[in-house]
Amino acid sequence: MSIGSQRLRETPDAPRALAARRRLGLAQARTARTLGAMAMIALLGATACADPKVSMATGPREYTDSDYAQVLERWTRTKTLTTLSELDTLLTVTATFESWDFRWAYVVRYANDYRLTVEQRRSLLERTLSETTDGHRFYVALYGSNVRSADLTRPNSAWIVRLIDDDGNETAPLSIELIARPGALERRYFPYSTVWRNVFRIKFPTTTPGGQPTIAVGARWFGLRFAGAEGNQELHWDVETDPNKSDPSKKSAITVPKTATAF
Repeated sequence: MSIGSQRLRETPDAPRALAARRRLGLAQARTARTLGAMAMIALLGATACADPKVSMATGPREYTDSDYAQVLERWTRTKTLTTLSELDTLLTVTATFESWDFRWAYVVRYANDYRLTVEQRRSLLERTLSETTDGHRFYVALYGSNVRSADLTRPNSAWIVRLIDDDGNETAPLSIELIARPGALERRYFPYSTVWRNVFRIKFPTTTPGGQPTIAVGARWFGLRFAGAEGNQELHWDVETDPNKSDPSKKSAITVPKTATAF
């Protein structure tokens, strides 16, 4: 058999062979993307595990304005919900818990930026710290695959948010305020605020209707849970061990210092 005739016999099989190679290439590409997504999720999980523990203790701080970035990072968490089947990001959320500690650093930075007087600083600090007694407040920036359905203030929002802790408490928010157009203040003090995200201020009660704290005394962690038909994701703040919290009788009420000048 001549070489020419052999080529003629092989030619009809060439398209099928090419199609098979293409299918194999697509399968390999899908596998690579899936493994990449899994690696990213594992990396995010490792990053979450490395988040610093936080202290819920009150009292004076000795922050300067240059400490703000570090304090912001300590009290901020980010998580992403991804579907492996479609390799699509369903939800990315970043949240800062506006704790006593965070608020002190925030006021110091704000007072420095706006050149407030000593009396103005003291007044702002006392007013800001007093807000920790009537609610747990979070600054939240959220990106969803659908912008409108990612608006937590809408009745048909794709997501609901709850305050949770390791004691099993789950609390609905008292209020959710949409910041329609984050301005210079939000972008400076919360740099993760962007035009691609919905930004909210969310307030939760500090106690249940029965008088129990919504973040349990002695809780090892607390956090936010975002849940919907497409899945759920949680942001956790691990709490430093406080010996006084192991015994409820040692719990003291949050008070605002009469003289708040430790800037």
